[in-house]
Amino acid sequence: MGFGRRKIVSAQDELENSVSRLRELLASADLDNIPEVRQLRKRLDAGLSDVHDSALDVMHEARHQARRAARAADDYVRDEPWQFVGGALAVGVVLGFLLGRR
Repeated sequence: MGFGRRKIVSAQDELENSVSRLRELLASADLDNIPEVRQLRKRLDAGLSDVHDSALDVMHEARHQARRAARAADDYVRDEPWQFVGGALAVGVVLGFLLGRR
């Protein structure tokens, strides 16, 4: 699981825990007979569902963009292998120089 996905799942878990605690608080106070409390509970459930759906949409879009970027990088390396090798060589030389100065 990637860092971004862990962050989204963590935020989603926190939200679900908060909503769950709020529902327990409302239920423990025996307020279920009050129409406003029932309405609040329905709104909380709908909001949580919306947030969950939005988080899934964001994860799917991020995954799609990552795959597109990987495909583009793969195409570039296949189309221009010597430029890629030259770039890797340049990075290696710079890293070797920097590490050799120590």
